Amino acid sequence: MSPARPAAAAVEPRGELASRTLAMPANTNPRGDMFGGWIMALMDSAGAMTAVARARGNVATVSVSNIVFLRPVQVGDTVCCYTDVTRMGRTSITLCVELWVLRRGQGERIKVTEAEFTFVAINDKGRPRPLSRAAARGEDGAVLCRSAAGA
Repeated sequence: MSPARPAAAAVEPRGELASRTLAMPANTNPRGDMFGGWIMALMDSAGAMTAVARARGNVATVSVSNIVFLRPVQVGDTVCCYTDVTRMGRTSITLCVELWVLRRGQGERIKVTEAEFTFVAINDKGRPRPLSRAAARGEDGAVLCRSAAGA
């Protein structure tokens, strides 16, 4: 029986660019790489911006799953978050969020992290609200992030 081959690395980000920032020393761990929590916060913010636009109103993060840290983010990297709507529910929006970097702001993009984020549309009282019909139009069907789906 031959060993399983690793999945082919994605060469292009999935979805649209939702945010971009510069990795700075203030957010590093003792090893000198960026803290995972800082990375997750960037991904959550990028996902929220996409979800707010799609929901046409406020959203709250309800879950993060299938997070995969593939490579470290280094000080000086240009950090780009890409989002892709994968599922629309009655009140929720699920996104694949990928984080890619340009080392020192140059060269080829490198995929470093991905996860699945689910947001719920909320009203002014913080309670779930239904998505409008216009917001609900779009992709439907359960599609996980590439590596999370075992691709």
